[in-house]
Amino acid sequence: MARSLPGLGGRAMLIADSPAAPPAVAAEAWRTPARLCECASCGRFQVMPALLPGESANCLRCGSRLRRAVVDPLGRALALNLAALSIFTLACVMSLMTVSTAGMVRNASLFTGPVNMGRDGLWELTLVVLFTTVVAPLLKLLAMVYVLTGLRLARPPRHIRRVYAFVEHIRPWSMIEVFLLGVAVAYTKLVDLVHIELGVALYALFILMLTMIAAEAVLDRQAVWEEMERRGIPNDDIDHAASVLLRPEHGAVSCHTCGLVGLPHEHDAHCPRCGSHLHARKPKAVARAWALLVSAAILYIPANYFPVLAFIQLGSGEPSTILGGVVELLDSGLYPLAALVFFASVAVPLLKVLGLGTLLISTQMGARARLRDRTRLYFVVNAIGRWSMIDIFMETILVALVRFGAIVSIEPGYGAIAFCSVVILTMIAAESFDPRLMWDAAGENPDRPPASQPA
Repeated sequence: MARSLPGLGGRAMLIADSPAAPPAVAAEAWRTPARLCECASCGRFQVMPALLPGESANCLRCGSRLRRAVVDPLGRALALNLAALSIFTLACVMSLMTVSTAGMVRNASLFTGPVNMGRDGLWELTLVVLFTTVVAPLLKLLAMVYVLTGLRLARPPRHIRRVYAFVEHIRPWSMIEVFLLGVAVAYTKLVDLVHIELGVALYALFILMLTMIAAEAVLDRQAVWEEMERRGIPNDDIDHAASVLLRPEHGAVSCHTCGLVGLPHEHDAHCPRCGSHLHARKPKAVARAWALLVSAAILYIPANYFPVLAFIQLGSGEPSTILGGVVELLDSGLYPLAALVFFASVAVPLLKVLGLGTLLISTQMGARARLRDRTRLYFVVNAIGRWSMIDIFMETILVALVRFGAIVSIEPGYGAIAFCSVVILTMIAAESFDPRLMWDAAGENPDRPPASQPA
């Protein structure tokens, strides 16, 4: 069910996710307040109506989701994040896999692969793998538990708004689900080579992935900021009734971190709710995205030319590139897995460079055609880039487990550094770009300067 509600500046489209409405009394307890917001996809200012659990508000112009209301968004999220933190602790101290051949046995944990990478001189991969598989997930879980627990105290710590703002920035770099897929690819490569026993940590990581997905699904991010306001955490009083009258021509901007609409000059150019610096658009978004994208395109060539690992058996072997690994999977008859690795490690980085380049060129040309489609393309490009880390995580597991001297061993190659750099640069490039600039350049937001002019 969908309906558009009239109002000042236009109200966002209200969507009921399920025909079965919750009981009236219970639903009213979790009704969200009506707020003025700016669509982060197209830049349209509109009033987001009050939502009952199960309802969501979509942008009237581009159709992007603005908010989805859920029941008890803070309590359930706290319980799931606490559970995930406990499971993650178990995954860090237990073994992932155990392999054996010719009477020799090796165990691998979350830390074994990165440590071996560092010993082979690839300390750059050590830092990246440890950060994305251990540090970022752990920091995210600890920060969420700290914030949600703090909001249940009689006097919440005032700095939790900074902690929650940090969560918004670190969320894309937590890659447990990508790591698990890399482990699955490594398992298929090892199953015919050595005897494998799955460890407790692997099952724990799978449960952790499901728990973290559930925690994100039940969390209403805006509800956390609104609870902070209710508990008096921001230093400045926020008048939402007056903010409904704000418009771009008044100088109103929305915070990139928490989404609050306000006037920068009234708050020393900082958001009164989360403390982030206020900008009408991401600073130098086009120039930054171009610089990062060109760097990634240059590194894409050595990433596919140089070997990412070397397989040595009985003193002989040859290095393998990313495409070589795909060919090996095809020769083994693992066609679905070969297609997955090819798509994630070869096609996705290339398509991301081409897709983001298309968006940048169309923005600078002021193209007006297919704005909604280009907006969807941006979010697809932004979402799929992290999955290219499958090949790096697979290599980490192989290097950790297959170290049996002259009998059989796998050593990392320097091509992996170039490939990892491509993935990281394209991720940062996508994050640096602001999709609202496409709508500005097309003249859909006349109160905002086009991308070629300074804000």
